[in-house]
Amino acid sequence: MAKRGSSVTLRIGLIGCGRWGRLILRDLTSAGAQVHVAAPTDATLAQALALGARTAERDILALGPMDGYVVATPTATHAAVLEQLLPTGRPIFVEKPMTADLASARRLAAAAGDRLFVMDKWRYHPGIEAMRAEISAGAIGEVLAIRTQRWGWGNPHDDVSALWILAPHDLSITQHLIGEIPPLRSTTVMHPAEPDLGFTVQLAGDRGPSVSMDIGIASPGHQRRCLVVGRNGAIELRDGYDDKVFARIGPPGRTGAAERVIEVGRKMPLQAEIETFLSFVAGGPPPMSTACEGLRVVERITEIEATLAIDARRAP
Repeated sequence: MAKRGSSVTLRIGLIGCGRWGRLILRDLTSAGAQVHVAAPTDATLAQALALGARTAERDILALGPMDGYVVATPTATHAAVLEQLLPTGRPIFVEKPMTADLASARRLAAAAGDRLFVMDKWRYHPGIEAMRAEISAGAIGEVLAIRTQRWGWGNPHDDVSALWILAPHDLSITQHLIGEIPPLRSTTVMHPAEPDLGFTVQLAGDRGPSVSMDIGIASPGHQRRCLVVGRNGAIELRDGYDDKVFARIGPPGRTGAAERVIEVGRKMPLQAEIETFLSFVAGGPPPMSTACEGLRVVERITEIEATLAIDARRAP
């Protein structure tokens, strides 16, 4: 997989090797890449070497020439790291979201051209891809609505709110399924005094599908669900680890609609997106989620964040 031509192994610079970065390192090495890690602490440097990194340095520039880079640092540092890497001229894959502020996202999208891509792993989920294929084939007719649920317990990231960690997933799913992210219509919080605990976001234009994203960090259970309702049927992924999606073909809500179960397999989305990026570095087609698409996600989250802040100020 990670070959350029027939004999040269790709050299990939992995920036960051923490909770998620170590999984990226695992999949990069299993795909055949030679990985060189830049990380800020002795613990993460030692972890990187133990997990198969060829070298580990504190300074990005100390890594030497790379064929491509993967950025897995905290969200708040993405902009600074990407701006340091852009002068290398090499392809870059950055963990979602591209950045956590609109000004840097606009700057990077303008400067990066076709070299910067966002790691929206849900666009590589076999269930989401099967749903997109069914929609494209006209199996459920015109899409009327998308409903997503993303609930769990807590936010392990201390640099940004859960909104910036969770909402990019559902926005990228929307982009993948219908080719766009509709305008923001409204937000509703679980409790106005603590808007980050849970909220529902409504997206809708004057025409086209509506999108409802239900997101929160106060559920004892873990839920990842996506439902698409069309004029002639509905299709649903009920859990992120399911190996099938479920459909009813017939007018929504009508009795007698035929049930379908579509097997999708269990390939992990992270593995799929890593393999796609390595193929691109070696001369293949580009990954999904360009810098311009990453910018659209940042734009929408910025709008959502502003409304949630207004709601929060209304708290007694």
